[in-house]
Amino acid sequence: MRRSLAVIAFLGLALASQAHAQGLFDDNEARRRIDSLRQQLDANQRAVDERLAKIEAAAADRGGILELASQINALRDEIARMRGQMELLTNQADTADKRQKDLYLDVDTRLRKLEQAVDRIATEKPPASAEAEVSPAENKAYQAALEQFKLGNYPLAVSAMQGFLVTYPSSSLGANAQYWVGMAYSGQRDYKNAIAAQRKLLSAWPDSAKAPDALLSIASSQETMGDRRAAQKTLEELIARYPASSSAASAKQRLAAFSKR
Repeated sequence: MRRSLAVIAFLGLALASQAHAQGLFDDNEARRRIDSLRQQLDANQRAVDERLAKIEAAAADRGGILELASQINALRDEIARMRGQMELLTNQADTADKRQKDLYLDVDTRLRKLEQAVDRIATEKPPASAEAEVSPAENKAYQAALEQFKLGNYPLAVSAMQGFLVTYPSSSLGANAQYWVGMAYSGQRDYKNAIAAQRKLLSAWPDSAKAPDALLSIASSQETMGDRRAAQKTLEELIARYPASSSAASAKQRLAAFSKR
């Protein structure tokens, strides 16, 4: 609008200058020229308005493009974040799956060991040569401690068997009690104490019928702890020291299984 007024003023001044200079055109001629100039001005104004409209439309389009670009960038960021979360969840799922498999193997190994232990309990009898030497009170205390192991009360089984050994240090059931101390530690996954308990049996009662079983238990604990080389050496020691025992036969089977892995 201001631009239009300026143009009109300029034209008016130009006309006034011409009229003053020439002093010769009448009112009709002046009106005709003014109308012509006004029409040109209107045409120019329309052209300017059209260009401004196009500029504004382009600016609006540019703003829309910028907004769209902003939204695209936001979507890209969201997709990247979701991909990161997906990778994290996939990694967690893989880790959980591995842990579940490891747990299954651990539980399976422990169950097999305990099943073997229960089988031994079912068939266990006091040494034939010492049956007459075991008093009723002594046998009752031993059976009560053994019952705790059967029930899965491993800490109580350890305490009861150790109490039995303190109360009856010279008992013919001493080697048996010491063996179940080691097995009860295994049931608690305390493999270091389990190995120590079985080595104590081997030191105090090397000729006991439980000595081969003690070595087999030591090898099992070593294998569970991941020390396969030590387990293999223990199994070889068992076969060498007690070749005629049933535990030696089990040791041979385990060594054969080791060679296949």
